[in-house]
Formats: sequence, C-alpha cells, structure tokens
Amino acid sequence: MGFETLILLCTITCCCLAQKPGNVSSPNIIIMLMDDMGWGDLGAFGQPSKETPNLDAMAAQGMLLLNFYTANPLCSPSRAALLTGRLPVRNGFYTTNGHARNAYTPQEIVGGISKDEILLPRMLKKRGYFNKIVGKWHLGHRPQYLPLEHGFDEWFGAPNCHFGPYNNSVRPNIPVYRNSRMLGRYHEEFKIDKKTGESNLTQMYLLEGLDFIQRQAEAQKPFFLYWTPDATHAPAYASKYFLGKSQRGRYGDAVMELDYSVGKILSLLRHLGIDNNTFVFFTSDNGAALMSGPSESGSNGPFLCGKETTFEGGMREPAIAWWPGHIREGTVSFQLANVMDLFTTSLALAGMSPPDDRTIDGMDLTPVLLHNTVLDRPIFYYRGNELMAVRLGQYKAHYWTWSNSWEELKKGINFCPGQEVPHVTTHEQKEHTMEPLIFHLGRDPGEKYPISVLAKEYQDVLSWISPVVEKHRSTLVAGIPQLNMCDVAVMNWAPAGCEMLGKCLKVPSSQPSKCDWPH
Repeated sequence: MGFETLILLCTITCCCLAQKPGNVSSPNIIIMLMDDMGWGDLGAFGQPSKETPNLDAMAAQGMLLLNFYTANPLCSPSRAALLTGRLPVRNGFYTTNGHARNAYTPQEIVGGISKDEILLPRMLKKRGYFNKIVGKWHLGHRPQYLPLEHGFDEWFGAPNCHFGPYNNSVRPNIPVYRNSRMLGRYHEEFKIDKKTGESNLTQMYLLEGLDFIQRQAEAQKPFFLYWTPDATHAPAYASKYFLGKSQRGRYGDAVMELDYSVGKILSLLRHLGIDNNTFVFFTSDNGAALMSGPSESGSNGPFLCGKETTFEGGMREPAIAWWPGHIREGTVSFQLANVMDLFTTSLALAGMSPPDDRTIDGMDLTPVLLHNTVLDRPIFYYRGNELMAVRLGQYKAHYWTWSNSWEELKKGINFCPGQEVPHVTTHEQKEHTMEPLIFHLGRDPGEKYPISVLAKEYQDVLSWISPVVEKHRSTLVAGIPQLNMCDVAVMNWAPAGCEMLGKCLKVPSSQPSKCDWPH
C-alpha cells in the first residue's frame, strides 16, 4: 500500500471517527519548524517557481509575517530559543571556546538543554495539553536531554540531523526514536539514498502528525504538535513521487513534499472541524544554507548571505500564521518578530503567563495576530557569545561583521557565494563598536550600502539605537555554556532500546576535549 493511499485512509478514518469537540478555551497549537528553509523559498514570498501552492494558500488564509527572525543563524541554538523563549546566550546554547562562534549538537557533544530551562511543552502540560514532537530534536542526544524529559509526551524522530551513512565503528548512524526507545537508525532501517535522494521520512513524519491530530481530536483534549521535518537540510531528500518534480533540484523536491504535507495537515484540521480551534505557525530554524550549493539549498530572497551569518539572509525567516476565524485572511504584518515569541504567544493562547523567575526574550504576538497592531521592539542578532547586530524599525546596526574565515573559504566553504560586499562580508572578525555599520533595510535589504557616518541620518539612528544596546548588554546575565565539551564516547553507540533490536555498538574510551567550532 502506497503512502498516498495510507494518508487518504487516515484522513477518511479521522473524518468518520472523530467527534466534534466541545467549546475548548485553550486552542490546539501546531508549530511547523522547517530546516534551513530560506525566506525566498515560498511563492508567497516571491519564489518565481510557484511550487508551494498549499503554503501560499495558507498565507492567503492567514497572516504573512515579513520581518520574522530566528534567534541564531544555526539549528540547535535557534530551536533552544524557540522552546525556551530565551536567547541562546541566556539558555546556554552557545560556546565560549572561541569568540562569536556558531555551535550546535553533533553526536560528540557532551551537553544539551539544561534541566534548569523550562520548555514550552512543560508549561503547556500544566494546562492539560498533550504534547508531541515529530522530527528533528537537536537539543542534545544523551538520555537526560531527550524530549520526554522536557515536557513532551510522545516523540517520533531523531536527536540529530540525517548525516551519514557511517560505518558504525568510527561513528555510529543516527538513531530514530519512538518516545524513549530507538526503532532503528538512519541509513539502516530508515533508508536515505544519498545518490538519488530518495527517502520516505517526510511521509512518515506526515503520517505521525496526522495520527496524533486524529487521536487528540477524538479525546477532545488540547494538544501541542511540534512538527520538525529535516528534508531541506543538506543532503536534501524526498520520496519517490516528488523526486525530479521541482525546477529547483533536489532541494526543491523536498520543499514540494513539505508543502504537500502542510496541505494535508490543514485539510485534516478542517475535516475534523477543529481548524477554528487550532493555531498553526509555519517558519524555519535559520536561513538557507547557501554553502551547500544551488541544488541542495534554498533562496534567501533579496537578503545578504545565509545560514551561519547574522546578515539578513541568515536570520530572517519565512513565517505564516493560520487560525481561521481569529486571524483575518490575507493579512500582512510588518511587525519585528522572533522565534522566541512563539513561546510567549503559545502560553498566552493557552491562558498562561511565562515563568517569572527568569528573563524571557519572547514577546506575546497575540495583538499582532488578532488585530495586526505593530509593537516597538528590537531584534538582537547573536552569533555564539557575541551581539553582532541590532535592528530597530527599518534600521540595522552591525557591531561586528564576519561571514567565515579565510581558512574555511579556501576549503570551498562560502556562506555568501556570489554576494561579497567589500568591508561588510568580511572573512575576519571586524569590530565596529565605536562606529557601527548602519543600514536602512527598507531602502537596502541586501545590506550593500552603509549609511555615511557623516550623514545626519546616521547620527540620529545611532543615538536611537545606542541606549537600547547599552541597556541590553548591561542587564544580560549569560547562562552556563552547554556547547563547549565533546567526547567520542557519548555518541549514539548504545541508545535506549538498542538491546532489543541487537543494534548496540561498542562504546570507545572516553576522550573529552574542547569542541572545535570553526565558524
């Protein structure tokens, strides 16, 4: 039986079996977080290929947020920020092994999300929500860091990205989990053909999401679904039906399949009669990974550079909010917003306040979503432990610039291919604290033409932004860095459940060392 048939049967079953929910005060919440998807990858954001009809329809039925940002230009810190509502420098998802270095959670990382951090599902559980993550976790793979230890009730997916295949002697293949036990490994039981790009993983993630929605609708309990497929992370993959369908290579195939999946999820919500009681938000963890090449990466639209940088292409994300009967159809918001706002906004929708014993960086967006108001707030652009830039209104001030090092560039790794801007996309870390580079993003979205320091406009903007920066720096209390130490012994050699499958591997001797973060 094909996946198309399975999805059809699942939808029919949902429509037949689920009862109409009663008046539930707390709406269901679905956050769809894509992997390395760029601002310019959707038709609604100007992608000329027009290969995302379902997401474009979602935007037409809801709200398009044009100024939506991640909290860090890399996967793990961005995801930690979303689920905690806090900057990575506060929640510990950064490194002090080097200045302004991006860090994440590869297999050898010792750390993960701190037990002291309060994640969104743990808060929602207090209001009776049932919580599931489907897809990539990326906040630590050791047992104490996994999703069910931090408020999720169910999980189907993997702790790391789908890299591999490995030979299981020097490095193990990544495990795929059902809740707290592994079901198999990527490139083994869960096939990914690196040569052709064929994999059924997105279809599996879709079915998991549909099944979860059906069960919770029948139970008439509010739910939180965190849907995090990673098909658009290089090496991109898609199921056989979608391979070769896009004009944009394998990456485009993956986008088309994700678009199809979003359409199926929204359709199911309508069929079950719970669309008016379900808030859905679609976005990405960071900008498109331009260094992966044109067939394996997306588009950041008019913006400069991509993933790993704090230029607009690395941090501005596609974002769509959908909630029929509540969010007015066809609205466009120019609000400066951030993935951390999803933490605070979700709590507000559930009738909850955020924790009051810590600094929360996320803002409640319900006035924006429901009334299209515009609220004053800054956007802070962090790379590792350094505040690189700040945006207020249409202006962005760079206090540090760096794309990637000359050493990495000579190896063929380029975060800004074809987009070099003299004195801006620098290959060494350049400090501009005394005289920041200031751009007007409305006139110059590509950050190519800094405003002259002699201009009155520059002085006016500097006097406006400087107090905001000084206040932020003076009050910032950094968390304990979780991404400093690595050790081959902590890799996915023997995850829980490996004994039952005969999939346990020999654990090598411990060799703790400081992680090397070149970017």
